[in-house]
Amino acid sequence: MKKGAAGSVRGIAAAVPAALFVALAGTVLHRQAMLWAGVELPWGVAAALLLLASVQLWLAAWSRSVIPTAVAGVVSYAAVGILSSSGPAKRLILGDAAGNVWVFGIGVVTLIMLVVGSRQVLSWRRGRPAAGAVAVEPLSPP
Repeated sequence: MKKGAAGSVRGIAAAVPAALFVALAGTVLHRQAMLWAGVELPWGVAAALLLLASVQLWLAAWSRSVIPTAVAGVVSYAAVGILSSSGPAKRLILGDAAGNVWVFGIGVVTLIMLVVGSRQVLSWRRGRPAAGAVAVEPLSPP
């Protein structure tokens, strides 16, 4: 098996459990809010989407491919869809603002991470550091 194909298979194998974790943790997290100066601020949905973005970016960096990022997005979206489609008394994701941002935000974050990840992968394959990376000189022996 080629080195690139083995990395993609390994990345997909890591993406599925990571995506299931993000879907469950994000579903629990998306309803969290805090009261500040009499206004309820829903911080949980932002934290859930940030968790998804960080896991997807980590998968792209670890496997040096955007395929695991896409797989993580699809699996997360499917798992959240299953969690939100149970009966009315058992539904974990409601059709309110936080629930809609969580469900549809998965697709938006996945598209953004695919663009960011593809730029990173292309820069790695060209042998140049990424735009945000800093080139460091090796330490000289004392």
